[in-house]
Amino acid sequence: MVCTASHNPKEYNGYKAYWDDGAQMVPPHDKNVIKEVEKIASVDDVKWTGGEANIISIGKTMDDDYLNMVKSLSVYPDICKAQADLKIVYTPIHGTGIVLVPRALELFGFTNVHIVEEQSIPDGNFPTVIYPNPEETEAMSLGLKKAAALDADILLGTDPDADRVAIGVKNKKGEWVLLNGNQTAVLAFNYMIEARKAKGIAQPNDMVIKTIVTTGMIDVIAKANGVSCYNVLTGFKWIAKLIKDKEHKENYIIGGEESFGLMIGDRIRDKDGISAVALSCEMAAYEKNKGRTLYDKMIDLYVQYGLYKETLVSITKKGMNGAKEIAAMMEGYRNNPPSVIDGAAVVELLDYELQIGKNIQNGETWTIDQPKSNVLQFVLAGGAIISARPSGTEPKIKFYFSVNAKLENADDFEAAEKLLDKKIKRIVDEMGLK
Repeated sequence: MVCTASHNPKEYNGYKAYWDDGAQMVPPHDKNVIKEVEKIASVDDVKWTGGEANIISIGKTMDDDYLNMVKSLSVYPDICKAQADLKIVYTPIHGTGIVLVPRALELFGFTNVHIVEEQSIPDGNFPTVIYPNPEETEAMSLGLKKAAALDADILLGTDPDADRVAIGVKNKKGEWVLLNGNQTAVLAFNYMIEARKAKGIAQPNDMVIKTIVTTGMIDVIAKANGVSCYNVLTGFKWIAKLIKDKEHKENYIIGGEESFGLMIGDRIRDKDGISAVALSCEMAAYEKNKGRTLYDKMIDLYVQYGLYKETLVSITKKGMNGAKEIAAMMEGYRNNPPSVIDGAAVVELLDYELQIGKNIQNGETWTIDQPKSNVLQFVLAGGAIISARPSGTEPKIKFYFSVNAKLENADDFEAAEKLLDKKIKRIVDEMGLK
């Protein structure tokens, strides 16, 4: 069990419950635990003592074992050594990452690490940020400022429980920008596939896993390299479950999702920001060794595999009728799916609640081999995907948009990206999601 509010304000503090495989619980264990929780009628029913013999204190030995495991994930330790002076800026955003991230980077051989001092002391009040969420530019603003002042090679930030990572790099104009979660995942997945292949350690049964709302660019990269790519429901518990299901049959190398989470190697069964920071720095070193940056690599991947652009739109429906309005929206899409969006035919409707996929053009249906989840996906001619997913904890419904286009050369990147931004805006406007 892990007690944390993660990247949320302290009022959201709670716990994550894990099973004996080191992963967060999936059915039936999660439902059985909740049944026991629901039996508690009052705080007086809570047992505050008992079972102490089952509590085992862990300390430095566990940290050392963990860090050695993280070090073993390195594909090119010799390149890390050659680029030991890679200029790294890191912020833990007042969280736990300050304990092990600097040690992990040291084990990887990096010697030029600069901590954002204003955010280096763990503090649940998070005094320097509005929200301690590395997805937010505001939370990374001190890091961006320090990276610019030092002319750093890479900026990293982890959320307070250090399970997610944000990456900052310089663009072609020398401006510091934050990569989004899909871009971070693309770079990490591609590195683990490409670098392992280049070193000759790739296995014929290598596999990667991502979530259904994470960029399809990863599927394209994996297919081009002969690596199996599996899609699961949102949440690392589903990635971990698939790893367990395929143990001794396929070789898992990396998994991740668009919300800044990565899980590298099968020794960890949840997203882990510490190993993600270390791998991100190795990726930067790998590119710098070629006289390039991670930003250069990102653009080159777009030229090679296609330019993918993703956007998330969250709609809040507060009040007594909020949940009913969200349910009505989902039923409307489920029972009367649009046939055309932004001039492109809707070719498939994937209903993860009913576990049915349907070809809108000819009526053909098939079974979706995933656990039930209230998610709908519209697949458009041309490859665009729109996903609708109500939040399980807030009065929100989230819409994920993924569009893509060919990118002929790196110089066309900004213009092509603007066209995809306009395409997403047209789709959002057409669906009335403002």
